[in-house]
Amino acid sequence: MKVKVFTAEVTEEHRVSPPRRRGVTEKKDKDKEKFAVEPVPTPDLPALEGTLIALNRRFAIVAARFNAFITERLLLSAMDGLVRCGADKKDIDLIRVPGAFEIPLAARKLAETRKYDAIICLGCLLRGDTAHYDVIVNEVTRGIGQSAQETGVPHAFGVLTCETLEQAIDRAGLKMGNKGFEAALAAVEMASLKAAISSRHSAVSKKQVPRSARNDKSKRELQRVKTSRK
Repeated sequence: MKVKVFTAEVTEEHRVSPPRRRGVTEKKDKDKEKFAVEPVPTPDLPALEGTLIALNRRFAIVAARFNAFITERLLLSAMDGLVRCGADKKDIDLIRVPGAFEIPLAARKLAETRKYDAIICLGCLLRGDTAHYDVIVNEVTRGIGQSAQETGVPHAFGVLTCETLEQAIDRAGLKMGNKGFEAALAAVEMASLKAAISSRHSAVSKKQVPRSARNDKSKRELQRVKTSRK
């Protein structure tokens, strides 16, 4: 019994780009049209924003020595960010503390001197086998936030709170960028924004009627009422 074998001739065109089914191609084109990226709408109201200009501004950096393998990389990038924004190195003060737990106190004392436009807090906390990590994270976060709110001096939070060392390395210059650099930019912008808000508030206050003038007006009105009653 003879068996016939049929072979299909494969052209060079098929080898390079095999034919596609028409239905699949049309579906992909429709999906592209369906998920077209549109520009983000912007509000019509003007916004008061800070700038990334650090010229003639003073900054303090509080860096923890614990986990120095990570914090030193955060520190270098923070310095780089400030210099790139126009800050002079003589206007940047570096304060080192033993660990992240000591950062809030040092930042608070620096803010109370009123010598700095913003303070950058750098540290690294890695989760261990006990609850020590959770306690320190909560206290550091609360202390830095409280210091910023009560003193009115912007504090940039550059303390890493990671589960593993690999996560910390990724955030100190690898896949996830460098949080020290980001903290420096945040400090520059917030220092500029604070100055802008203060200047606007001062301008509004000058337009208001002085308290002495308001008191004189009240006295005149009271005198007029007394006179009319007589």
